[in-house]
Amino acid sequence: MYGEVLLSETKTVSDREAIVLDDFRDDRLGFDEAILCAQKTPEQIARIVEMSQAAGRRRLFTRLDSQKFAALTPKNQQALFYDTSSSTAVLGKVLSLKSPVRTAIVSAGSSDVSVVAEAHATLEYYGEGSVLVADVGVAGIWRLMERVEELKPMSVVIAVAGMDAALPTVLAGLIPSSIIGVPTSTGYGMARGGETALSAMLTSCAPGLTVVNIDNGYGAACAALRVLNATVKADHNLGS
Repeated sequence: MYGEVLLSETKTVSDREAIVLDDFRDDRLGFDEAILCAQKTPEQIARIVEMSQAAGRRRLFTRLDSQKFAALTPKNQQALFYDTSSSTAVLGKVLSLKSPVRTAIVSAGSSDVSVVAEAHATLEYYGEGSVLVADVGVAGIWRLMERVEELKPMSVVIAVAGMDAALPTVLAGLIPSSIIGVPTSTGYGMARGGETALSAMLTSCAPGLTVVNIDNGYGAACAALRVLNATVKADHNLGS
């Protein structure tokens, strides 16, 4: 049974802030609950680490910046495999990567590296490797064209781009892979913190382009996992 929390009007504020982890998500979706740390206190993060350890659960922590990680106790820090570039941490066993690699992450520019790193780290948490193709934005489209043949065999391509965000549309017109566009907040003035990139991807003329929210490398990786897991399930059903 799934957990249930009942709150009455007499509960205190601390009671209302009780942490309830979704330990059944993997059974439902094929991937477990990640912990978004951006709005959480170090004390809340520490409590989640301890609860997960007590339950014997692996856990992925996202948007865990270096200052907040440094505020954790040495015991909690030692329990986590922390990666500065992606601001992620893994509690528990680090999985070996599956072969062959079925996903590529393509970025328009080096300014998008943190989003790329988050997507890459999320995939690795689930044992999925990824080919990284960086700095191939359409302003120098020859850079992308030199890598197209390498990308064609991939089941999924995550395309990360800010500014006018043309990269996912170009890729979706060149290769048959499932394309997941990630707009980033990179850009000047009218980029509007990634809103222009998001709008550009949503109005793409390339058919079948999937789009996630601004700077959401984690969400893009989860979308990729859904595709990959469905492919494995379909192959299994055909073979049975």
